[in-house]
Amino acid sequence: MPRIFSGIQPSGELHIGNYLGAVKNWAALQHKHPSIFCIVDYHAITVAYDPGQLRVRRRDMALGLLAAGIDPNVASLFVQSSVPEHTELTWLFNTVAPLGELERQTQFKEKSQKQESIAAGLLTYPVLQAADILIYKADLVPVGEDQVQHLELSRVIARRWNAQFGRGEDFFPEPQPLLTPARRIMGLDGQAKMSKSMGNTIGLLETPQQVWEKLKPAVTDPKRVKRTDPGTPEVCNIYHLHRAFSPPDVVRNVEVQCTTAGWGCIDCKKVLHEHMEPELAPIRRRADELKANPKLVDEALDAGTAKCTTMARETLRAVRDRMGFD
Repeated sequence: MPRIFSGIQPSGELHIGNYLGAVKNWAALQHKHPSIFCIVDYHAITVAYDPGQLRVRRRDMALGLLAAGIDPNVASLFVQSSVPEHTELTWLFNTVAPLGELERQTQFKEKSQKQESIAAGLLTYPVLQAADILIYKADLVPVGEDQVQHLELSRVIARRWNAQFGRGEDFFPEPQPLLTPARRIMGLDGQAKMSKSMGNTIGLLETPQQVWEKLKPAVTDPKRVKRTDPGTPEVCNIYHLHRAFSPPDVVRNVEVQCTTAGWGCIDCKKVLHEHMEPELAPIRRRADELKANPKLVDEALDAGTAKCTTMARETLRAVRDRMGFD
C-alpha cells in the first residue's frame, strides 16, 4: 500500500487554515495508508527565530496535531530534528540536486526578495524536503498547490540519484502529490493566505467567544457596501469557510441569502460560527485532556521517533553503501 509522508512547521498553536488545508485531510488519510507526519523544525530555522520559542512551538504543534485527530496508534508522529538521518541524507542529495532547479523555485524567489542577506538554507530548503520524504520512501505526499513545485524537485532528485547510484533499480520512488481537497484558506483580512505571522488567523483551540470576536470584523465581499447590496459568494472568504464547516444545505442557503441580500454579512457570520462549534469543540476537549496528561504527548512522539529512526537508518545504510561510504 502506498506510504504517505507530510510535514508541518512548528508555528505554535494550529489555526483553522492548517486544519482545513492539511491536518483534517491527514486524519482521514491515516486510516487508508501507512502514514508518517513530521513537525519540520529544521525547516523553521531558515528565517530569524527565537530558540526558546521554537521549543515551545514544537510541543504546542504536537499537542494540536494529536487533538485534531492524528492517532499515534495508527500513524507515526515525530519531530524532524529527533531523527538526524534527515540532515545527512540532505547533504548527500545536495551533491545531485541541480542548482538551476533550486534557483527557479517560486518560494525561493518570493522569500529571497524580502531579505537583504539570503541564507543558503533558504535555497536548499527543498533538498531537505526531498530528504524528509525519500528517507521513508514515501509514495504520496499530501500537499497544497503551492507545494507541487517542491515535490517535482523531489522527483528530480530521486531520478538523478537513482541514475547515478541505484545500481539499475529505482531505489527511491518518485513521490506523487496528493492534492488536499480544501482550497487555499484565506486569512480573515481576505488578502493573504491564513498565517500566524500575518495576524489573520483563528486558532484551532480558541474559545467560542474568541472565535466570534475574530469573525465579526472579518472581511467579506469587498463590493458589498450596504446591507441591501447583493453579494458574490465566490469572492467572500466567509462563504468558503461555510463550505468547510457547514452542511451542504446550509451552504446552499448561504449562497441564496448572499446573492439576494436576504442576510447581512453579520447574519452569515453568526450561522458560520454556529456550525464551526460542533467540529471545534471536540478538538478543544481533546487538547485539554492532553494538557492535563502531557505524558501522552511524550509517548506519542517517542513512539513515532523510534519507528521512524529505524526506517531512516535502514534507508541511509543502503544509501551510504551505494555511494561508497560503507
